[in-house]
Amino acid sequence: MSNLILVAPIQGWVAALDEVPDPVFSERILGDGLAIDPTGAMLRAPCDGVMISSAKHAVTLHAANGAEILIHIGLETVALGGQGFISLVREGKAIKAGDPLLTFDLEFLAARVKSLISPIVVTNGEAFKIVRRSHDCEVAVGDFLMELQPVDSAVAAERSAGSESRDVVVPLTLGIHARPAAMLSNCAKRFSSDVTLSLRGRNANAKSVAALMSLGVGFNDAVSVAAKGADAEQAVAAVVDLIGAGLGDGVVPSQAAPAQPNKEKAAPAVDGQNVVRGVRAAPGIALGRAVHFHVTEISVPEAGKGIARETEEFHRALGEARLRIEASSSSGDRQRRDILSAHLALLDDPELHGAARQHIENGKSAGFAWRQAIRSFAGTLKASDNVRMQERASDLLDLERQFLAVLTGANPGRNIDLPENAILIAEELLPSDLVSLDAAKIAGFVTSRGGPTSHIAILASGMNVPAVVGAGPAVRLVAEGTEVLLDADEGLLYLRPDSAAVAAARATFAVQSHQRTDAMATAGEKCRTADGTRIEILANLGAGAPEAAAALHMGAEGCGLLRTEFLFLDRNAPPSEDEQYQQYQAVADALDGRPFTLRTFDIGGDKPVRYLAFPPEENPALGLRGVRAGLLWPDLLRAQFGAIIRVKPAGRCKIMLPMIVSLGEFVAARAILDAMCEERNVAARIPLGVMIETPSSAVLADQLSREADFLSIGTNDLTQYVLAIDRGHRQLADQFDALHPAVLRLIAKAADSARAVGKPIGVCGGLATDPLATPILLGLGIGELSVPPPAIPNLKAAVHALAMTDCRAAARHVLTLESPGAVRAYVRASIISSKRGIGP
Repeated sequence: MSNLILVAPIQGWVAALDEVPDPVFSERILGDGLAIDPTGAMLRAPCDGVMISSAKHAVTLHAANGAEILIHIGLETVALGGQGFISLVREGKAIKAGDPLLTFDLEFLAARVKSLISPIVVTNGEAFKIVRRSHDCEVAVGDFLMELQPVDSAVAAERSAGSESRDVVVPLTLGIHARPAAMLSNCAKRFSSDVTLSLRGRNANAKSVAALMSLGVGFNDAVSVAAKGADAEQAVAAVVDLIGAGLGDGVVPSQAAPAQPNKEKAAPAVDGQNVVRGVRAAPGIALGRAVHFHVTEISVPEAGKGIARETEEFHRALGEARLRIEASSSSGDRQRRDILSAHLALLDDPELHGAARQHIENGKSAGFAWRQAIRSFAGTLKASDNVRMQERASDLLDLERQFLAVLTGANPGRNIDLPENAILIAEELLPSDLVSLDAAKIAGFVTSRGGPTSHIAILASGMNVPAVVGAGPAVRLVAEGTEVLLDADEGLLYLRPDSAAVAAARATFAVQSHQRTDAMATAGEKCRTADGTRIEILANLGAGAPEAAAALHMGAEGCGLLRTEFLFLDRNAPPSEDEQYQQYQAVADALDGRPFTLRTFDIGGDKPVRYLAFPPEENPALGLRGVRAGLLWPDLLRAQFGAIIRVKPAGRCKIMLPMIVSLGEFVAARAILDAMCEERNVAARIPLGVMIETPSSAVLADQLSREADFLSIGTNDLTQYVLAIDRGHRQLADQFDALHPAVLRLIAKAADSARAVGKPIGVCGGLATDPLATPILLGLGIGELSVPPPAIPNLKAAVHALAMTDCRAAARHVLTLESPGAVRAYVRASIISSKRGIGP
């Protein structure tokens, strides 16, 4: 095959890609080539071929010899939504060198984009080598630009079968357990190469969650990451960078060892046959009747009824189990969804499937094959020296039970009729057990086995269920139906509490119950302060219409934040516009005309997706996430905008942009939205707002307020970036406090900026749920608080008790204080102690 000559497609000055002020091009992430700083306004074909795609600001050509050439006019021109460009050739049309492809308005672009410099790159560089190119000169249309030489097929094959390996120290406090393993598996699955992790002479398939967990990787372990295949180098780099960044889990400095559960301290004990000692899994106090929860093992035959039949049954059970887990993960808090997402990853694990298939091919039944595959991996985890890895074996056993229940139709103990205020007593509870039982009747639970960082402990905390784990065989002493007092804060279960202890507990519960009842009784009313100031109390949602309906029952006055990531995560392709529209319309219908604010997708960082090739990032939290990802992949943003503007009634749904750092980002997104509304003849103006969650957006709030329709403060990320503390960092958790005066001053600046131009401003971050923060936020001028639905009744009750004069005085004073501790002490002393129903 002869070489291909590319001619200049546009008049201008030739520059090396290194001079392009965009790492996507300068670091040759898309491919090698060069750039032209244009002086002409007509783009022509650089060679014969076929137009593959045309996005107005960029075109991709397929040359006759197979080379693929991308020409990108200017930088960040995608944000213009096609304005300033006119396409002259449709996709799929054959073209000749010199044919006009598109025209553009140089003056219009120069006033609106970062740079006019236009990269021209070969995107399939593994098959072509640039042997000659122009350098630092002016070119006219048709002048020589570069020469491409096809790579010999044998060389290409050798190159495609490349290998790469690197070592990395694992900084995760808890090692690679289920959730980090799921993230790591998803990352590895983005690449065609085979990827493995090795530790102490043992290897694990990096695309297998079970294999990664069974490797027993702990804190500070040095692992080797290796890959073989066409994209081996990229795969290893991505996996190493993800591990080094902490996989979204807690990390600690390499010289400091993480705290491990103290087995001696956690050892169960019984004092005078009256108290069972265990380990706190979830805080709280509960008084109720002991109910022993027993689960019988599901019986399955060992011998199969033929490979074809057992294989069919295997896949049927997998599919139904997947649907059940997906249904369970569609509701609840983020921790519950994360845990169940890890279960889904395990259910689809290639190593587990391979082991089960081997048993089936050896004549075993589908149920026996699954049990053997699961228990082999679970046994490896239980044998680990890492306590938390031992705890994660229960996740595998949970999957065994769920699969076998579907396969056989059994319901092993879950149809139990719980009494009110049941305190469950069990050898072990699995996540699916807790999810399947009537949560309203569970006052708490105590288990013989399990650990404080197990998934059942995390679920209990999210459900506000007091729990003690690791209590040992002493739990067998608890008589069925007897009254017990659970003090989970101290890790104690009182088997025969005396009358004074019961009376004190009941008095505490009565006060709390009375407060909850009063709060629920008035939760449906519009929220106002004691002196009549209207404050909107809205719900943060993350699962769709069913969650919205439940939020209204709790007193939500609308939705202040719909996290749309639930549509984008844990899938192999992004959601279509139609799929998104159906979900958003369902939420709008459930809200029945109430306020509805939707945040555009915030993927990237700790929420990677399989279908986008994120470049390696040393710190994903400071990389491609939020609106940056939306502008880098505008087709995704356009699809989401397209779905939103279809929601009826028109203009009902407000759009909020995450992770904004400059006015330019907002203007770019607004241009895309307005262009789409014009294309689709949408007359209603769609409100577009900004999340204030970066220090830069808070500092520039005066500029953003003039252009945006509303502001909403995301205090979780804002606090993280202001204090330079990862919000998941266990060793610094006590210092991560959104009531830090530095954070409060930025909130004050944003509120002042919004008020100056008459724009609404709210808070949708975790600070809105802190009762000590309520008077401060109101005093700073926040008129809308959006919180998880369960927090709404108590928050409304707290607001009812406050007077704005007191709130403003408190807000002014706390801005002068030096620490979050001083802020909390002041609020407790000056406001909380004088009000009833507010805070602790």
